[in-house]
Amino acid sequence: MSLPDVTHPLEEAEAETAFAAILDGTVSDDAIARFLTALCDRGETASEIAGAARAMRARMIPVSAPANAIDVCGTGGDGHHTLNVSTAVSLVVAACGVPVAKHGNRAASSKAGAADTLEALGLNLDRAAETAEDTLNDLGICFLFAARHHPSMGRIMPIRKALGRRTIFNLMGPLANPANVRRQLVGIARPAYVPIYAEAIRRLGTDHSMVISGDEGLDELSLAGGNELAEVRSGEVLMRRVSPADAGLPLAPVDAIRGGDAAFNARALRALLQGEEGPYRNAVLFNAAAALIVAGEAADWHEGVEEAAEALDKGLANALLDCWIAALK
Repeated sequence: MSLPDVTHPLEEAEAETAFAAILDGTVSDDAIARFLTALCDRGETASEIAGAARAMRARMIPVSAPANAIDVCGTGGDGHHTLNVSTAVSLVVAACGVPVAKHGNRAASSKAGAADTLEALGLNLDRAAETAEDTLNDLGICFLFAARHHPSMGRIMPIRKALGRRTIFNLMGPLANPANVRRQLVGIARPAYVPIYAEAIRRLGTDHSMVISGDEGLDELSLAGGNELAEVRSGEVLMRRVSPADAGLPLAPVDAIRGGDAAFNARALRALLQGEEGPYRNAVLFNAAAALIVAGEAADWHEGVEEAAEALDKGLANALLDCWIAALK
């Protein structure tokens, strides 16, 4: 088949059909490259993002998860090379008693993605994939390695690499969680896309989700100043601004949580779990508070910060990581 002209926005069903053809390999690599480039140049719409996500979901290898499971995931690609905030938040939130089906991958543009850092901490990624449902039920956390659950993406990766630029696939990971979670905290690297992305999530269906982006293009809640936030709930999208002060946290520049390679980030994450204070901890508390609100475990930002801080201060998140690593040996 031929891919549609994207001079004008595609309807959701049109987008799903186009991406089904892309993922199934029924169109040429050159046609895919031209299509993705034109889509990006024009700017993806909510209906196109939702349609692409539906095609990707239909081809993923799913896992079963508790009804109240949550994912905390960023789109990546923000260029700030920060420490692994969403990975740390996943451990903290799980330690608070919320099942976390963490979807992630190796780094694409940063030095250490979730998979790289967890591996450096001693987590066996192969075993994590094999036992995801068991650890989610037994420990309240699992890691869903994107490369294992989205085999149809195999032929797309060389095309994306050859293009060397952002495409709609940079937005797709959080929308295709293999556990089909109904609650999500999603960070995106483009503040202007927050309402568009939130509308895509609304179209796909959610119980409660937040889409967040720091003003400087951070794909998580930033301590540096203001943040765009879209809350998706009851079929509606509510836009608002949020700052660290709303959670009782101090400002800090993005440089204060600058990361490094997987070993560097793993050491920082372990130090955080063992009680180290500072901007990294505050960034994790801020984002964990949002996740706990989405999960229905915290009524507001201050309560969320208090619960997350308790999970760190009592060593619960650190103990959870130890148990998870041991369970996969």
